Amino acid sequence: MTSTTAVGHADDRGAAPGDAEAIAELHEAFAAQRAAVLRNPAPDTDQRRRNLGTLVEVISEYRHRIRQALSADFAVHPEGFADLVEVLGVSGRAAFAAQHLDEWMTPEPRLSDAGLLGTAQVEMAYQPKGVIGLISPWNFPFELSLGPLADMLAAGNRVVMKPSEYTPACSALLREMMAEAFDPDQVTVVTGGLELARVFPALPWDHLLYTGNPEVGRLVARAAAENLVPTTLELGGKCPAIVNEDSVTADTVAQIVGAKLVKNGQMCISVDYCLVPREDMARFTELVLAHLRERVPGFASSPDCTGIITARHLNRLVGLVEEAKARGVQVIQVDDAGPDPVTRRMPLTLVIDPPDDLALMREEIFGPILPVKPYDRIEDAVAYVNEGERPLGLYVFAQDRDVAERVLATTVSGGACVNTCAVQGGVPDLGFGGIGRSGHGRHHGFDGFREFSNPRGIVRRGGDDLIDVMFPPYGELLDGIVAHALGSAETRGTE
Repeated sequence: MTSTTAVGHADDRGAAPGDAEAIAELHEAFAAQRAAVLRNPAPDTDQRRRNLGTLVEVISEYRHRIRQALSADFAVHPEGFADLVEVLGVSGRAAFAAQHLDEWMTPEPRLSDAGLLGTAQVEMAYQPKGVIGLISPWNFPFELSLGPLADMLAAGNRVVMKPSEYTPACSALLREMMAEAFDPDQVTVVTGGLELARVFPALPWDHLLYTGNPEVGRLVARAAAENLVPTTLELGGKCPAIVNEDSVTADTVAQIVGAKLVKNGQMCISVDYCLVPREDMARFTELVLAHLRERVPGFASSPDCTGIITARHLNRLVGLVEEAKARGVQVIQVDDAGPDPVTRRMPLTLVIDPPDDLALMREEIFGPILPVKPYDRIEDAVAYVNEGERPLGLYVFAQDRDVAERVLATTVSGGACVNTCAVQGGVPDLGFGGIGRSGHGRHHGFDGFREFSNPRGIVRRGGDDLIDVMFPPYGELLDGIVAHALGSAETRGTE
């Protein structure tokens, strides 16, 4: 999903001087929350709703400082988008969870064999897992930490968060916000560098959420596996947009380019590459250029263009484009402004029909570069997607509904959209997550509540049962029940 630093991942900042103190603080917070779970293992609905209300209040109270912190870390960050996603997105998730808590916490009745269990009551109840570790990324520092926190609080858990060191201003503000809003045995934020990142996933959490890239995700999962800690991994990958021949239109391009410009491509569910009918490649390219000229002229030097998170990340993106040029691939940039090393802004760049061995076709781009590849039949586009890793998001543009449904039926992805992009990540009641290399597990809404809950199967014995037939000594009663059951099965098989 991002380049978040975690276990064993080298970065350009190194270990923080205060890592020893941060690690000690981590262990202290973990122990305090463990003790709090023993004192109150199952917070009631009112307590959970109060926690969610507190989250809504603090995110609203800190709105202006959130804007400032994002601008400090990204060099340039659009204020309106910060409000929409980092503030309203989080408060909306928390408010939605609070609204539905009674419904989610109600045990679910399950069917039972009345012949064996008589009048027993059988149900699935969702109980808090306990203490959850949350490793959040840099690209959406508040939404991807406090959003999942809403799900975890709704499920009755206590949480220790480790935000990214790539966004020091946002991480420091998160720490201040949570310290003001919650007791440390409910929610704690720890900040530090590489050594803290190595230690964090190795603790015996009751659950661990990591959002970041697949390479680091593998290390996190390996560390968690030492304690058999269940994980939710939100990773990412190369999310494709498949454009059908009936949808090479200005509206399609507006959706694809619009999504690509969000956060200047630094979004895990952004379009990573487009597949376009071969005969429509020139038209599609011209539509993209027209959109950039007419709808967002001078975008790369505007306040709506988010800066690339670090100079190293910017240099990596420039290197991807330079490699394509060196191989003789057609590269198109409509904006005269080149990459700006001061604001770290970079214009959207089209790369036309790049070979698959280029780095930009092997790696998640995570920036304003859009490869466009041709296909001859829609089945070829589907086959191309299926030859790669299963993506976090898949987008199909088709006016023919049968074509769209066929693409959905013959591909596998964490989420998908028809005739739009990335919207699946912003629906509070729609579980969000990946599959395979793009991750596993879900958060958002009821799916998030269940992800961070222990589904506990419960049987309450009633009367008129035959439970004792399962216990030794076995005899005629058991033989009769087995013979009757086998006879009934044979009869059903011949009907």
